[in-house]
Amino acid sequence: MISQSRQHSLLQAIEEDPDRRVDIPQGPSYLTNPPGTTFWQGVASWVFTLDHKRIGVMYLCGIMTSFLLGGFYAGWVRFELWNPTPNLVGGSVQEAQDAYNQAFTLHGAIMTFLFIIPSIPAALGNIFLPMMLGAKDVAFPRLNLASFHLWCVGALFFVATLLSSGLDTGWTFYTPYSTTTSTSVIFATMGVFILGFSSIFTGLNFVVTVNTMRPKGMTWFKMPLFLWGIYSTAIIQVLATPVLAITLVLLILERTLGIGIFDPLLGGDPVLYQHFFWFYSHPAVYIMILPAMAIISEVIPVFSRKHIFGYTFIAYSSVAIALLGFLVWGHHMFTSTESKLAAVIFSALTFTVSIPSAIKVFNWLTTMYKGSIHLQAPMCYALSFLFLFTIGGLTGLFLGALAVDVHLHDTYFVVAHFHYVMMGGTLIAFLAGLHYWWPKMFGKMYNETLARIACLLVFVGFNLTFFPQFILGTQGMPRRYAGYKPEFQFYHQMSTTGFVVLGTGLFLAAGVLIYSLFRGKKAPNNPWGAATLEWKSCSPPTHHNFEVQPWVGSPYVYDDFVYDPDEEGYVEVLPDLKRGLKPAEKPSDQPATT
Repeated sequence: MISQSRQHSLLQAIEEDPDRRVDIPQGPSYLTNPPGTTFWQGVASWVFTLDHKRIGVMYLCGIMTSFLLGGFYAGWVRFELWNPTPNLVGGSVQEAQDAYNQAFTLHGAIMTFLFIIPSIPAALGNIFLPMMLGAKDVAFPRLNLASFHLWCVGALFFVATLLSSGLDTGWTFYTPYSTTTSTSVIFATMGVFILGFSSIFTGLNFVVTVNTMRPKGMTWFKMPLFLWGIYSTAIIQVLATPVLAITLVLLILERTLGIGIFDPLLGGDPVLYQHFFWFYSHPAVYIMILPAMAIISEVIPVFSRKHIFGYTFIAYSSVAIALLGFLVWGHHMFTSTESKLAAVIFSALTFTVSIPSAIKVFNWLTTMYKGSIHLQAPMCYALSFLFLFTIGGLTGLFLGALAVDVHLHDTYFVVAHFHYVMMGGTLIAFLAGLHYWWPKMFGKMYNETLARIACLLVFVGFNLTFFPQFILGTQGMPRRYAGYKPEFQFYHQMSTTGFVVLGTGLFLAAGVLIYSLFRGKKAPNNPWGAATLEWKSCSPPTHHNFEVQPWVGSPYVYDDFVYDPDEEGYVEVLPDLKRGLKPAEKPSDQPATT
């Protein structure tokens, strides 16, 4: 922890010798075009840009639009469940049930494939991975642009699904129903197939960028932990996503040509589809959660003003999660005619994969211990993440135990569990990262008080929405049912009320951030006192990220950063060993120009 005396001595040092203050040169923002650019030239400069930051911002707009659409269907589901008898859309009970089936299917598919999987890697990862390396861009800028265009094409297939006969298979597209239903399975699966290629391109780009573009002096164990998390995620994207692509192609062929891969009447096996699907989709859980953990590893040390505890263990645990995630898909099929031996093995592996996650949680808690904790909005979301993700992880142990899973399988307990992990983990961490990096992305500060109120509403609303579902699940309420017994109504109404509170918090958070773009005060270059390289560029960054190549130091040592009241942000003070050095007199650990 940085002492007050240390801060005072740093302020005194730059007063006595202004050359020790590291000033960040300002340049033209990546958000702006040259004077004289016409409207359509401006549009083209974004649509066909090779700037990783602009691509990340376009991803951010796209995935937030998808989140809004997925949230609409979530609201449909929750309000339908306000009463035991489905009647939201009018007409017969059967019509209401069919509409409900489509609502929860589209909610799950849109949230999974269009929002949660690409949210952190494609948006925040695209913007900040090169900047954390001190690089000008990713290794393959054109491939990066192609991955975004593929995401847009995949999203259009989902729009086509909405405009045609809809989709009612559940987001998993399980056979045999997905091969016999009259809804738009082919549109939806083609969309997911194309989105898979977008994910592969992004992952491949990140792997090559981290391997080849680390600056001189940044060894593997001097990288920010955000890079470790994104790198581990990219490995999963490259290795696991082709399995999903092949599976969906087989599903399309089965549906159109009847080739007999999954149809038992033709010698196929519908359970084979589950094996194929979950071999991708359980690693995909870690595509969702590993980047979230990476954000928390950046936020907690900055707002605790302490070096991250157990850096090496956190780094290796990211890789361990990525590798072990490939071995546990069978725990989704404990009730699907799996052999007893296979079930025992998958159960044991499921418990094993919880160990690296626990390592991260305990290291984050130890980092905060005796730290100087600052409860700005990013830290509030990080603390919410710790609470919610821990509940999600612990309830996962119940589902990994064979005897308990048989009772809880396909009940609302499972719904609550994966929402605590996916939404309480990925979404909350995404909001932490969005608030943390917002001043750097757009050069504007948001209203801190309103941002913290929004965080509180999100936290309370989330728990009110999903915690009652654990009780529903233990009492036997099955998932995916539009009608239910009257004794479950109280918990469903609690859950729907929580959805309203949660939605209010999310809309408030969005309003606070969007308002700051127009009325927010100018952000300092380093408002939080962080030490990673992206904070050594101006806010917002220039097209090439850095006007002067930054020094490479430890990403979690904050001893040389002091708060400057005049700038309303932190400035870096050169230590004695680097005092008086000019840019041309780079020490041996100075990064080479990329």
